Amino acid sequence: MTTAGGAPVEVRRSARRTRTVAAFWENGTAVVAIPARFTAAQEKEWVQRMLAKLHKQGERRAASGRKRPASDAALAAHAAQLSERYLGGRSRPVSVRWVSNQNSRWGSATPSEGTIRLSDKLRPMPQWVIDYVLLHELAHLLVAGHNAAFWKLLEAYPETARAKAFLEGVSFAMARGLKDEAAPEAPGAVRPAQEPRPRQEPGGMNAGPATLGRMDSGVTRTGRTTPTRPA
Repeated sequence: MTTAGGAPVEVRRSARRTRTVAAFWENGTAVVAIPARFTAAQEKEWVQRMLAKLHKQGERRAASGRKRPASDAALAAHAAQLSERYLGGRSRPVSVRWVSNQNSRWGSATPSEGTIRLSDKLRPMPQWVIDYVLLHELAHLLVAGHNAAFWKLLEAYPETARAKAFLEGVSFAMARGLKDEAAPEAPGAVRPAQEPRPRQEPGGMNAGPATLGRMDSGVTRTGRTTPTRPA
């Protein structure tokens, strides 16, 4: 059983629990605690009801903006909370900070150094979008590439698909805005300078930035989350 966002669901029956039902997140798993005496029909009904409630609670927290991290310290603390909730606390960055020099990507991570950087262009966006980018980079500290193991780490976050679609829309709008001000890019034209390709450490581990990719499909092999460029 999984949530609407693809996160695993665990049902726990308790003889001590007689009249109450609870739902909460634990290490990336949605846990629903029910009385041991519940029938199969009651379990099905209450699990669906509590998962819906859990999802709404997450949406309300994201919409409220109460957790919006303004400083680097707040961002690092929030990253630790996200790691604990969705990744079992396994991703532990050395530093997490906002940066103003990332004009072609939403976020970046350097696994060999344990560092994460988020573009300050994310600041006005909904918190659930910021959380997705932050979780994406936290996952890169555990898995450098965009393979099946990497995306498995993000299954627990219920807003992954919606956040990817949101960023894709923002990227498209930004691209349209650029085309209004300048002529379309000609074939073979030089694109804005980007960071050099990260070097490979012995054994093939990527030593350079592992960042979110182009947002036309959500990812690229480089691991960068970047606004979609005009085709």
